[in-house]
Amino acid sequence: MAEKNTIIIMDFSGVYMQQHFYEGEDPIRVDVRNLPGTNCYCGEEACASLREKIRNLPAEGIHFIDSGNYHYMSRIWLEKIGEPFRLLVFDNHTDMQPPAFGSILSCGGWIAAALEELPYLREVILVGPGEKEFEEDFAMLGTAGGSVSLFGRESLGKASSGEELTAVMERIDGSLPLYLSIDKDVLCREDACTAWSQGEMRLEELLACLRTLRKRAKTGTLRILGIDICGECPRDGWDQTEGTERNDRANRAIKEALS
Repeated sequence: MAEKNTIIIMDFSGVYMQQHFYEGEDPIRVDVRNLPGTNCYCGEEACASLREKIRNLPAEGIHFIDSGNYHYMSRIWLEKIGEPFRLLVFDNHTDMQPPAFGSILSCGGWIAAALEELPYLREVILVGPGEKEFEEDFAMLGTAGGSVSLFGRESLGKASSGEELTAVMERIDGSLPLYLSIDKDVLCREDACTAWSQGEMRLEELLACLRTLRKRAKTGTLRILGIDICGECPRDGWDQTEGTERNDRANRAIKEALS
């Protein structure tokens, strides 16, 4: 699907050591467990260290980037793209909030930072956040807002949401390549366990979208540049064993839908 099917695991918390979805795949593991200043917010020094860690790794392939606390890694991966592209994000939150202080990169504001700072990013398609949250956060972007469209939580709650969302995947303009970012907090509690509030999307709905994108990639109507996936269960989560097993199943299904 991507130019390279490399699986890259960014290990911030050690949670992937308790999962098995990548067995037999010979993934590249990036150990960043002892890197300070990375939890939710990422300062300049930590960003520089992370860039150095992935300096020789491609934007292509599938990147697993731990819990949603580290979703800002998507912003850092996107720096490697040297051509105009679209960004498709599945997330229960907009991730477009301005930084609480300074210009520090955060898990809740990485899309806003990407829109403002990345010259090749032409459009963001968001699937999952609520419409009110989206309108409020988008308004704060001002002139940095760029082109952002939403398939919101309210639409996902409809009985026909699966078909409607698959149709959205079919309509994505293939004139530009696509980078895909998935936060499993877009999924309901029955299908994933994450560090943040979760949506109501079923895993099978997400997989149907990914299969549609994969089919388009195979037929040459859409080029996929790279993929990242986050939303792991925190190590001190409400039910570590059950949550990790649930996410392991989801990660395996997502990987298989994309590979």
